[in-house]
Order: sequence, then C-alpha cells, then structure tokens
Amino acid sequence: MGIEQTVAHYIDQYGVLFYPLTFFWTAFEGETFVIFAGYFASHGMLNLPLLIACAWLGSFCGDQFYFLLGRRYGARVLRRFPKWQPGVDRALRLLERYDTAFILSFRFIYGVRNFSSFAMGMSPLRWTRFCALNFIAAGVWALSFACSGYLFGEMLSAVIGDAAEMLGIVALVIFAIVVVILVRRQKRPGAVIAPSTTEPSPHNDDDSRARDRNQRASR
Repeated sequence: MGIEQTVAHYIDQYGVLFYPLTFFWTAFEGETFVIFAGYFASHGMLNLPLLIACAWLGSFCGDQFYFLLGRRYGARVLRRFPKWQPGVDRALRLLERYDTAFILSFRFIYGVRNFSSFAMGMSPLRWTRFCALNFIAAGVWALSFACSGYLFGEMLSAVIGDAAEMLGIVALVIFAIVVVILVRRQKRPGAVIAPSTTEPSPHNDDDSRARDRNQRASR
C-alpha cells in the first residue's frame, strides 16, 4: 500500500481522529504524509487549517522532545548508539556556521534533520531561543507541505513515495533563500581582540638599574 492509499485509508477509518494521528505522525517525520493529507483536504475530506495546526504542533513538540533528550541524556545516548555521532557532529558544525538560519531550516536538510534537534540539545544553545525559532520553523514546514498538497494535489496523485517530497522542497526554496539573506545581512558581533600589552618585567628593571650603576662606576 502506497503512502497515498495509506493516508486515504486512515482518513476513512479514523475520521476526526485522523487529526491526532497527524500530530503524532509529524512528531517524528512525515513530509509525504502531510502532502497527501493536504491533497485530500483539497477534496473536502479534511479541514486544511486544522490539518496545518496539528502538523505544526506535532513537528514542534517532536523536535522539542529531541532537544531535551540531547540536553539531558546526549552523551549517554551516543554511547548507546555510536552510529549517530557523525550526524550529530555534522549538525553541530552547521549550527556553529549558520546559527539562526540552520535552526530555521534544518527540517529541510536531508541527512542531518533526524539528528539536528538532538545535537542542538547538546550544544550551548539556550532552550528558550530554540523553542521560539523551532515554533516558527515548524509552522513554515507544516504550512508549506500541507499547502503544496492542497494546491498541487492532482499533480501529486501521480507521484509515488518519497519523490513527492521534492515538490515541497521546491516550494520552500524561496523561504530558505530569504532566511539566509536576512541572517547574512545581520551584523554579527566579531571577535574583539584586546590589544596586546606587555607589562614590564621586574627582572628587566633590575638589569637596567645594574647597567646604569656600572656605567657610572666606570666613569
């Protein structure tokens, strides 16, 4: 059963309970799920604003959970799953390099998104800052993929599996570009290097006075 048939089956079987299902599904992942749910919303089978709200909150809460998991148990989890280490290291490098832009866009970066929230929990990043930016990013994610399915549903109905995600990615390119431009235009405080000052050494002063005495004695 393909993802399109799976979503249609869940809508038919669970009715209004499909919305809580969307919340839990998107807490882990689910771009294709949300795209096809948006497609069925265009046929009147779902309420689009409610779908977006559930996907928004699910994505937000899922990444908050992973962030807190990394903050409390990061080192212990990595000892248990050492294969996570390369993904965590890459996410931390991207965070250090791009900062705000990475927090807003990590959901759309394949290969690191599964580790990003966990990795940021292990970084010095403040929880309150991550929470605010994560809330914004989750909303953009849910809105973009759900509306992609809603607006381009007929096209998506002919697309199979993960290839459907590409349409959502294309829809988000403009958002990613805008974020990068705004962040680069911000004047980030540079490292302030204090002027090097060399305090006189007491031994140097003693040597100078000794030389002066010797010069006066030789006269």
